[in-house]
Amino acid sequence: MSMIEIRLMLPAEGLDDWGDALLAAGAVSVSIEDQDSATEDEVALYGEPGMPPPAAGWRNNRVSVLLDADLDGAAVLAAAAASLGADVPPLLSQQPVPDCDWVRQTQSQFAPVRIGSAGRVWIVPSWHEPPDPQACNIRIDPGVAFGTGTHPTTRLCLGWIDANLVPGATVLDYGCGSGILSICAARLGARAVVGVDIDAQALITARDNAARNGVDAQYTAPEGIVAAPGVAPVFDLVVANILANPIMLLAPTLLHHLAHTGTLLLSGILERQAGDVMAAFAAADPRLRLEVAGQDEGWVALAGRRAA
Repeated sequence: MSMIEIRLMLPAEGLDDWGDALLAAGAVSVSIEDQDSATEDEVALYGEPGMPPPAAGWRNNRVSVLLDADLDGAAVLAAAAASLGADVPPLLSQQPVPDCDWVRQTQSQFAPVRIGSAGRVWIVPSWHEPPDPQACNIRIDPGVAFGTGTHPTTRLCLGWIDANLVPGATVLDYGCGSGILSICAARLGARAVVGVDIDAQALITARDNAARNGVDAQYTAPEGIVAAPGVAPVFDLVVANILANPIMLLAPTLLHHLAHTGTLLLSGILERQAGDVMAAFAAADPRLRLEVAGQDEGWVALAGRRAA
């Protein structure tokens, strides 16, 4: 299907109404980006638990609208404005969209990725053959759950697990997303792995990925790892790749599930946040001393073993 793309700028006020009106006027899709992205004026829309709420919307919204090629962009825009009783915003551009195989185009963006200095682990999408059939090849496709091996925080955790996991260890992956970290641990010799997430869809995805990779793992909501009232299982390695503030809020829970001399691995932490996270865990458990275990594109992983 031949298509055209029109672009315009819209204010934050009434943005949802504009999107609905454009779709009603014939648009196939409407996407919105921050015009100030990657500048000092960039506005964050998504906050973290424990932090002040972010702004309600971007100041300058760059809107891209896809239309069938037989429609006129200016006419669609005028119809949407009329339905809202609003002035017609300036049409910044209108251009054809080249025909392509969108599935193949998307797949081309995800190639096999080799992880860590040890180099034993490859993340391989299902449409690729493993570059090294003898390696630990983990089959993960892009999907609705976080963790495909491409984000720096995931790479940091995978690299640490590849280099440091003790065969036979028990592993808890708290905030498991796609299940990639627990799957990697199981493939590298962990005796038992448990993944925890508050997102029901993530748990479904993790179970599917574990089955695809031949891994026997348990994936559950947080309350599912409690063996009995007031009693929780403990693990040799507890991993949490989330964000700094949730990790600090979860410190009592993560430490509760950490074995007497277990190891904690944390990521999703910006370099400037590392000191705060280390201080929070030192205060919660003086026997645990976290250190920076790796850095990647401004993110860090922290790891430490609880002293006897």
